[in-house]
Amino acid sequence: MSIRPAPVIVSFLLYPLMFVMCAHSCAKCVSWPVLLRYRGEAKNIPPYPGPNRMRDCYCTVNLDQEEVFRTKIVEKSLCPFYGEDFYCEIPRSFRHLSFYIFDRDVFRRDSSIGKVAVKKEDLQKYHGKDTWFQLQPVSADSEVQGKVHLELRLSEVITDSGAINHKLATRVLECQGLPIVNGQCDPYAAVSLLGPSRSEAKKTKVKRKNNNPQFDETFYFEVTRPLSYTKRQFDVEEEDVDKLALRVDLWNASNLKFGDEFLGGVRVPLRVLGQAGVHDAWYFLQPRENGGKSVKVEDLGSLRLNIVYTEDHVFPSEHYTPLRDLLLQSANVEPVSASTAHVLGEVCREKQEAAIPLVRLFLHYGKIVPFISVIAHAEINRTQDPNTIFRGNSLTSKCIDETMKLAGMHYLQVTLKPIIDEICTEHKSCEIDPVKLKESENLETNRENLRHYVDRIFSVITSSGVRCPTVMCDIFFSLRESAATRFQVDPDVRYTAVSSFIFLRFFAPAILSPNLFHLRPHHPDPVTSRTLTLISKTIQTLGSLAKSKSANFKESYMAAFYDYFNEQKYADAVKNFLDLISTSGKWDQKSIETPIMLKEGSVKVTIKRVDGKGSKAPKGRFMIKRAQGRNRFGMKNFKKRWFRLTNHEFTYHKTKGEGALCSIPIENILAVERLEEESFKMKNMFQVIQPERALYIQANNCVEARDWIDILTKVSQSNRKRLSTYHPSAYLNGHWLCCKLSADTAPGCTPCTGGLPANIQLDVDGDRETERIYSLFSTYMTKLIKMQEACGSKSVYDGPEQEEYSTFVIDDPQETYKSLKQIISAVQTLEQQHTKYKRDKFKKTKIGSQEHPIGDKSFQCYIRQQSENTTYSI
Repeated sequence: MSIRPAPVIVSFLLYPLMFVMCAHSCAKCVSWPVLLRYRGEAKNIPPYPGPNRMRDCYCTVNLDQEEVFRTKIVEKSLCPFYGEDFYCEIPRSFRHLSFYIFDRDVFRRDSSIGKVAVKKEDLQKYHGKDTWFQLQPVSADSEVQGKVHLELRLSEVITDSGAINHKLATRVLECQGLPIVNGQCDPYAAVSLLGPSRSEAKKTKVKRKNNNPQFDETFYFEVTRPLSYTKRQFDVEEEDVDKLALRVDLWNASNLKFGDEFLGGVRVPLRVLGQAGVHDAWYFLQPRENGGKSVKVEDLGSLRLNIVYTEDHVFPSEHYTPLRDLLLQSANVEPVSASTAHVLGEVCREKQEAAIPLVRLFLHYGKIVPFISVIAHAEINRTQDPNTIFRGNSLTSKCIDETMKLAGMHYLQVTLKPIIDEICTEHKSCEIDPVKLKESENLETNRENLRHYVDRIFSVITSSGVRCPTVMCDIFFSLRESAATRFQVDPDVRYTAVSSFIFLRFFAPAILSPNLFHLRPHHPDPVTSRTLTLISKTIQTLGSLAKSKSANFKESYMAAFYDYFNEQKYADAVKNFLDLISTSGKWDQKSIETPIMLKEGSVKVTIKRVDGKGSKAPKGRFMIKRAQGRNRFGMKNFKKRWFRLTNHEFTYHKTKGEGALCSIPIENILAVERLEEESFKMKNMFQVIQPERALYIQANNCVEARDWIDILTKVSQSNRKRLSTYHPSAYLNGHWLCCKLSADTAPGCTPCTGGLPANIQLDVDGDRETERIYSLFSTYMTKLIKMQEACGSKSVYDGPEQEEYSTFVIDDPQETYKSLKQIISAVQTLEQQHTKYKRDKFKKTKIGSQEHPIGDKSFQCYIRQQSENTTYSI
């Protein structure tokens, strides 16, 4: 049975700064997904030496020496506070998780103040504990990483005089994972034999531009006292090999006048040779002893951390079937509060802990929309005031947030990235707070700059509805319908239910922190960051459709600036955008969905009737109606008509306001594609393909043609019978002009473009996500048991609810108890598998192997392992 070592989950709280880190590895791949939640602080940072004693500080998170995240710069503070979320996947192992505090001076130069480095094996020591860590000095001698492979062999040599001497053959085979110093790594190894009265050093060749060098060089050392030496030269009898040690230091060959840089080293006592006289092992490189300068660590300040660390392993898929089935059936459980997924949200300390693996699991199996629909419907029914809908950090809101982050990332890229890049590049001042205005700046100029940016971003957002991913649209449709049904007296709740997510939790945060949404590689500089903050506030208010706009701003300067946008056209644009993204293309939801007009306009259309003459109509695919005119496909066959598109149907009329001449239900639209110009010698044409006919339409210009294709594709892309191929040209004179096939029923010769992806393709391992959920249930097992007790209490006691049980949402005690019993059973079964796996791993671990190099804490374990010929765990 193959075992996949799995998510190591670590959370760090830099008070209240939190990091959650998960590590996963399997037979085919290795990855460490890291979730870092930042809400943190440092204190007592040493002041800047000068008249301005404040510092502009930021914090980085590093795996060994590789930076994986950087916070924004907190200006003019010696106790900086951070509040950011970060998620990424790290495709390698690590030894230290480090936090560095940097200061940026007026010349934009960065200098390190101090660091906190936690060894991977020590993470468990701080599990769940709120701890202030002293910042340690950052020195080159302590910044080490990587490992070295050594082979030692002690052999006897008979000299010419017949005496027996011992020689030590030291073979330096290779290194892995050496750090890059100033953009390069030109390593060499210095090998020394250390004894009470000797220190001999030899060097390997330099390996240029290689941080994984293959040395494979052997050095020989005499370890027995030669007869030519007098006893006075030796204070200790060195025939005792146990008193000798081998030192291997790695250096980076530098051309600078400061000399070579230390990369790390190891000290190997020769007693490891034992009776066999041979030692072959990997070693972690260690810092140089007393290599750094003496610095009073209390002078560097401190950092507050709360570390939560768990490590699990992913088993073959069949082990997860019971728990996975319980999770995937959650949308069908009544009430939903009794479902396995909802129970997970109830017992987790933070809803986001549950939301991340749940969303990924449900997206992977295509069940995210029904699950979110039922939990959202239940939450809306519990809400009393429409103004507070989805205001809390509930499981529903966190699941929708995670879905938007996963499914909407490309949508954000194509919508916001160009304008965000422009704002960051132009670096225009947009400060409109008179108190913060610099002497060289003009308030009116700044207001105009800001208004220009807000207008452009508002325009790109409200015109992006056709690109909104289908899964997001289906979720928004469900939210809108549930809210409108629950609060029928409030006509705007159908909009605010959607805008609270798409504007407040999606676009506004992406504008505010573009680096967290992969729109920028790093945090913007402070001036640009301030501009993005002002834009984000304004966009958020525009999208909220609040009755009183000025009341949304605490600052008077923002209320005054917002007067520029206090026009009906902005509200109308927001409503049209929300109508479009909350329109579902699913035909079976039409009966409960209110018709919404999405687009209308005047274009030309060809109408033809079949009379048995001329070319044949494609049977079972289209029916072309032949017109009354001399030329079958001449201009007289194209009539100018008024087209109207709603979320129910696509119609055309003789003129605006008249009755429909033709109505095409949305569910009958199988594809919307361009029509090649050669068909009718006309530009800007497209076709709306139905089960038994194709409607050929000519737009007034190319932009209008693109708009109609996009929006028609958008509303129809969830149709069940959408075509996968089509004919880009018409069927004329007995054959298709595109592929020349004569059969009028020939399937399409060109793949449908589809305009937009109907499904979100994610690289998700369902077993891994189920393992992560198991780990959460295991961690919060005491809460599961307490929830069982709460179900029993509610079933037999009708009085006021006991305070210790009041935090749980239990609508049906009997159903909830039944689900809890199944959950606990599935979790206990997996627990048994993990116990067996850990026991087997304990027996098989070989210290000194490439996977488990010898470190400063594992050397004694290695000695015991060799002496007892038994395998021990690190």
